[in-house]
Amino acid sequence: MGFARACSVALVGVEGVVVEVQADLEPGVAAFTLVGLPDKSLVESRDRVRAAVVNSGAEWPQKKLTVGLSPASVPKSGSGFDLAVACAVLGAAERIDPAMVADVVMIGELGLDGRVRPVRGVLPAVLAAAEAGYEQVVVPEQTAGEAALVPGISVLGVRSLRQLIAVLCDEPVPDEPAHGQGRPDAMLAGLMIPGTGLGAGLAPAAARGDGHRLDLADVAGQLRPRQALEVAAAGGHHLLLSGPPGAGKTMLAERLSAVLPPLTRQESLEVTAVHSVAGILPPGEPLVSRAPYCAPHHSATMQSLVGGGNGIPRPGAVSLAHRGVLFLDEAPEFSGKALDALRQPLESGHVVVARAAGVVRLPARFLMVLAANPCPCGRHTLTGAGCECPPSVVRRYQARLSGPLLDRVDLRVEVEPVDRADLLGQGGRGESTEVVAARVRDARARAAERLAGTPWTTNSEVPGHELRTRLLMAPGALAAAERDLERGILTARGLDRVLRVAWTVADLRGADRPDASDVAVALELRTGIQRGVPMGAGER
Repeated sequence: MGFARACSVALVGVEGVVVEVQADLEPGVAAFTLVGLPDKSLVESRDRVRAAVVNSGAEWPQKKLTVGLSPASVPKSGSGFDLAVACAVLGAAERIDPAMVADVVMIGELGLDGRVRPVRGVLPAVLAAAEAGYEQVVVPEQTAGEAALVPGISVLGVRSLRQLIAVLCDEPVPDEPAHGQGRPDAMLAGLMIPGTGLGAGLAPAAARGDGHRLDLADVAGQLRPRQALEVAAAGGHHLLLSGPPGAGKTMLAERLSAVLPPLTRQESLEVTAVHSVAGILPPGEPLVSRAPYCAPHHSATMQSLVGGGNGIPRPGAVSLAHRGVLFLDEAPEFSGKALDALRQPLESGHVVVARAAGVVRLPARFLMVLAANPCPCGRHTLTGAGCECPPSVVRRYQARLSGPLLDRVDLRVEVEPVDRADLLGQGGRGESTEVVAARVRDARARAAERLAGTPWTTNSEVPGHELRTRLLMAPGALAAAERDLERGILTARGLDRVLRVAWTVADLRGADRPDASDVAVALELRTGIQRGVPMGAGER
């Protein structure tokens, strides 16, 4: 009787579980049985592995073969187990030494000709292997750079099964031809889900590769919304832009991700893991270093926003925007259920999706930007524009954004129509993205220094109890906010969010702690009520 084992990784959401692939050969009628809760694509690996082994020059064992995936209680899906199954079978058949593959994690799909094809989710799989104590992984050559991001683990990238057999048997490694020159690499098809990318609103226009970079200086006028955008980027505060069509709401939102600071190493790994599982990680760019941008269409379902789908839930838009910007244009046109499903991730920074196939916890700490028109025709706030919407229709339209959702939005700004002087450039160009981004980085550095030794890095993450007890403001700074709380203008959550914005405003102007004018700016940004204070975030 021959027995061998190899290891692979099963992904549950963006978390991995190391799976032991066991192969057992017994005398009897030749058969191939695969057990351990495999899905349809994994059941089909029996034929793929058999053809790949034969076409790689190895002999397929003509015995009763049983392949078990342990732990058997964890659902397994995808084609990334092919490489481990093939090596376990070859180890049981003594074509290779079983000890050589016993403690090696293998991830990859096999073609019928023996080529190793890349699969999605390599980074979270290798992270799970490293956390489990494994030191060696074998992955397809195209994803070796992604796997190498994990420190303390040895990565071997292979093009074909015959190359891997040669390495394990200490034989000369054969040369495998690369894909056809001048044609797209068909091997990369397994990394991308059809329909994702620019067309699905998963990347800003700056990533289109045409050399044009979105700049805040392109936005004509709009001084107050630009300053609110800067405050949102500096503190990670959610933002609502309301105004008539054509005022520049979408232009502002598209430029927000460029204002955000570059991701830290840990944040980059988190974002890359989500994008790798979702199939939107660009080939040749194994690490996401800039804040992502996701702008789903207003017809998106609740499952596409928070995650879901058939079988094991997949990441939704809130997870694809993790550590970046989630822009909901025409927000009142989204379904009420989809918008209300955002309440929990806005508070907790993650989303828990429960389905019959399992429960998945997905990261979802994003900066939300809502854009809304004042009425269905969009001309309600324009003088002499001829809005024909009855008051009841306007109220119903504005009520589509529920009170509990808006209570979680820190900044609410009216975007006024652009006048002729600003549109024709007579008022001068505004500050560029680089200038604003530099102030944002400085403000975040001040916040990080103040919050050193705590689990928080930005002002939007600090709990209200800490703001009221440990991070004290200047004496008398909260007088106006307390009056609004007593009058019912602010809720308890709203007061905490005003405190967070006030700290961000103080960080932008380089102050040690907020004063009454900083709180007044925060109240004006939240309630829209004029407080008689200048709105310049970086200067008084």
